[in-house]
Amino acid sequence: MKKLKVAVYAICKNEEAFIPRWVESMKEADEIYVLDTGSTDNSVSLLKQLGVNVKVKTYNPWRFEKARNDSLAMVKNDVDICVCTDLDEVFDKGWRDVLEAYWLKESPTRARYNYYWKLNEKDEALVSFWINKIHTRKNYFWKHPVHEVLNSSAEEKIIDVPIVLKHYPDKYKSRQSYLPLLELSVKEDPLDDRNLHYLGREYMYYQKYDLCIDTLHKHLNCKKATWKDERCASMRFIARSYMAKGYLQEAYDWYKRAINEAPYLREAYIELANLNIYQNNFLEAYHNLQKAFKIKEKSKSYINEEFAWNDKIYDMMSIASFYSGHYKASLKAVKKAIKLNNKEPRYQENLIKIKNFLSTLHE
Repeated sequence: MKKLKVAVYAICKNEEAFIPRWVESMKEADEIYVLDTGSTDNSVSLLKQLGVNVKVKTYNPWRFEKARNDSLAMVKNDVDICVCTDLDEVFDKGWRDVLEAYWLKESPTRARYNYYWKLNEKDEALVSFWINKIHTRKNYFWKHPVHEVLNSSAEEKIIDVPIVLKHYPDKYKSRQSYLPLLELSVKEDPLDDRNLHYLGREYMYYQKYDLCIDTLHKHLNCKKATWKDERCASMRFIARSYMAKGYLQEAYDWYKRAINEAPYLREAYIELANLNIYQNNFLEAYHNLQKAFKIKEKSKSYINEEFAWNDKIYDMMSIASFYSGHYKASLKAVKKAIKLNNKEPRYQENLIKIKNFLSTLHE
């Protein structure tokens, strides 16, 4: 069988704590390249000790895509497969053999694979989606100063590969640079739908609700904004912002628009149910949650949220069911919530209350 040459490339700044684990995972590749962007810890020397090809370059002003492109430029031209990861990420063991087998069979230009963005203490995915940062050496480049995107200057052939990349983030790393970089990104390319969506979302995170609403309106009116999943998310974020501002009817209307935009996604049904519960409209919440539960599979994109698949949706269903008169459904839902999260004392309290209430019905 033909042997392909595989290289991993990454950028680094003060990642000393993650380096040994990362290198251990990535060493299945033939070569590892890291562009250090100004570490003040022991990152550079540690990487070199572990056999990594390291180059140091600082940037002022900082832009993610410049660093990504410079790290890619370190990879030799004879490499068949380029694998871009961050140092807080780890592949499941044996990833290289699986990747190479699929590559030899399909001859793609790019691979898509599962990314466990958030994990629990059992190393199980809480939030997962598919990403595609594995590619051929030629024709690829990174674009945008933040939330950078891998682009191709030639026609692509993308395949799905059954490998998993897991994310173990530094909880203390600041993301303060994201907002100004997103503002810069939109300024440079005001018609880029993805940048507008990310900027609006960032404004929401910073509780700049009017800016969020205005920016996401621009996203929805952008001609290139045709991806229904992302449009639905923008509508949900507009609804969240109106809800935070106390405009509940506007929030309700936008949640309904989000559902109509992408009725195959759980999130908008659940967020509308949350608003229903807030307004004591338990029967409508119950019906919206029923619709959410009929959706059995997550989207493969990053547009899926933890609350749609964990104990929270069952907690909501228990509350909505109880106060709309569906008592057996309420009991079943709270038991499921406890099974998924037995550390929440309120669930146990609700279980007792529901059981006591049901016992009175049989007296």
